[in-house]
Amino acid sequence: MDFTLNEEQLMFAETARSLFADSSTPDHWRKMMEAGEAIDPARWASIVETGLTLVLLPESAGGIGLGETDFALIAQEAGYVVLPEPLVESAGVAAPMLAALAPDSDVLADPSATIAIQHPLNPYVANADSAAAIILHDGGDAYLATPDQVTLTAQPSIDPFRRLFAVEWDKTKATPLGKADWDLALDRAALFNAAFGLGLAQRSVDLAVEYAKERQQFGKPIGSYQAVKHHLASAQVAIEFAKPVVAAAAAEIGARDVQARARVSHAKLVALEAADKAARASIQVHGAMGYSWEVDVHLFLKRAVALTQTWGTPAYHRARIATRIFTQPMGPDQTFARESENA
Repeated sequence: MDFTLNEEQLMFAETARSLFADSSTPDHWRKMMEAGEAIDPARWASIVETGLTLVLLPESAGGIGLGETDFALIAQEAGYVVLPEPLVESAGVAAPMLAALAPDSDVLADPSATIAIQHPLNPYVANADSAAAIILHDGGDAYLATPDQVTLTAQPSIDPFRRLFAVEWDKTKATPLGKADWDLALDRAALFNAAFGLGLAQRSVDLAVEYAKERQQFGKPIGSYQAVKHHLASAQVAIEFAKPVVAAAAAEIGARDVQARARVSHAKLVALEAADKAARASIQVHGAMGYSWEVDVHLFLKRAVALTQTWGTPAYHRARIATRIFTQPMGPDQTFARESENA
């Protein structure tokens, strides 16, 4: 399978990289934490103006009509700057679902509107307080409500930029949307969180490398010592091994079969394990100060921990991989097999 990116995909990734690099810096994060804010209106307006919220929406709903591979690239760049705004869950999961169920929805008419989503696998809804609308589930059915039509109860969150809420709601006060594809929503969320994790991991390593070049001990940079090199090399190896797994999952997600689901689960597991490993290695390289709020690596670790436990726990995703292993043929000739053709 060819994972080579085309010029348009590279352009989208570069656009997102430049936008995030200028607008989501440690100074921005600190100001937001001090103010207790989870969204920067100016940054979100720039994201909307650039068209990143429209990537997965079909053209019939006013979107650009691109695919999961394209959005995964954006999610990876968002992870590199631990983007506070809910771009992934809103534009990557909730908005496409709403477009499939109600393409004429007024919420979709406003590209700046964020949409939160309640999924059967998630006990809480992220960023529900700042959303223009919330997609709710009842069995296989989906409903749409605004935050003022439901009761939100804030829950503890390890990530200061990922606000969690328990949602109580009444069907009579929500708009029915019909049967929803909750499995597709899960796969997209798991895939994009994996891509986000790649960004988290790479930035954690980069921060550690930068510090190791400058920090002197016994008259030379600490980066010259093997103990430091080995920690960061191991983290980078984990990242490089995760990259093709995420790329394969993005390319195969449309097949919607047991092999595709296993790839998505594999991607989420290895990418977020790489993010966790890289963030912890970076904290250790920074020494005692790495455990303080003075160093920004803690934000990357907190996001990695949060994403690991949402949209399916590691145990859930290992079980999906086990289903593929124990119910489908294995071997090098079955690497890109399809359930309907190779069972």
